[in-house]
Amino acid sequence: MTQDRKGERSTNANDIYELGLKEFPLQLKDSILRPKRLFCKGILPDKDAIGIAMVGTRRPSNSAKELCRRLVESLKGTNAVVVSGLAQGIDSYCHEAALNAGIKTIAVIAQGLEAQFHGSQAELARRIVSEGSCIVTEYEGDAPSYKGTFPARNRIISGLSRATVLVQSKTKGGALITADYCLQEGKLLLAIPGDFDSEVASGPNLYLDQGKANPVFTPESLRIAAGLQLIEAPQASLQQLELFGCNLSEEAKVFFKQFNGFRKTFSDLQKESNFKTGNILAILTELEIAGLVQTQDNYQFYFNGSD
Repeated sequence: MTQDRKGERSTNANDIYELGLKEFPLQLKDSILRPKRLFCKGILPDKDAIGIAMVGTRRPSNSAKELCRRLVESLKGTNAVVVSGLAQGIDSYCHEAALNAGIKTIAVIAQGLEAQFHGSQAELARRIVSEGSCIVTEYEGDAPSYKGTFPARNRIISGLSRATVLVQSKTKGGALITADYCLQEGKLLLAIPGDFDSEVASGPNLYLDQGKANPVFTPESLRIAAGLQLIEAPQASLQQLELFGCNLSEEAKVFFKQFNGFRKTFSDLQKESNFKTGNILAILTELEIAGLVQTQDNYQFYFNGSD
């Protein structure tokens, strides 16, 4: 195994290096679930990046790939890193969506980095490394995966992340193990509701019904549900948004046109608009999802789009 100095990327993207505890990426160094060691291939995310785990079944619904794409694309403009397990189904869909959207991703695997990847997993692993993201594991060399290494892998997925999103899962499976680790750490667990008679929605629905997870009713609201702030606010006209299928309510259009280009506190908005408090909150959420309003502290709101 080729190793560089701990925590530093090799000049060869395919080299493998060991990380010390202080160099563990994202939230892992502070996690109660952190491993004793970590091996990495590729480029680690920036120190201020935030891990968002996205997990689910290997055999998702026919619409799952589109669901994952919309969930991941809602994270654009933030410092989120998509964390998942490189398995078929939901994991792979989320890694692919992140790469396609230009979002960093970390794949946590249950084998050594020198062990062989198979099928589409091999191509995805190659893309992750070659396109500036990374693969990590606690297993050295060509150590193979076996039944017991997958739950261990799942704890690292949770440990890396500030929040975990349960996308699609049956009532038993590795995704729920990751969700339980998330709850064990006292972190935010989010879940995508689904049809009551859908097997792949039964896991998320169960955790929502038990009050263990918060719902994400529309994929585009994931960023807000996860508490992520925009660091790059997209500038778009109302007409351009409509062309892309983002149709704002008439109230939101009126509200945005009134305050466009200004920075306002919530009290300012209450005083200067004709809307009730509940309506203002709903409108702000709608405009944030559209990328027309951003806030860093939920106190001051920046209306920086263009009309």
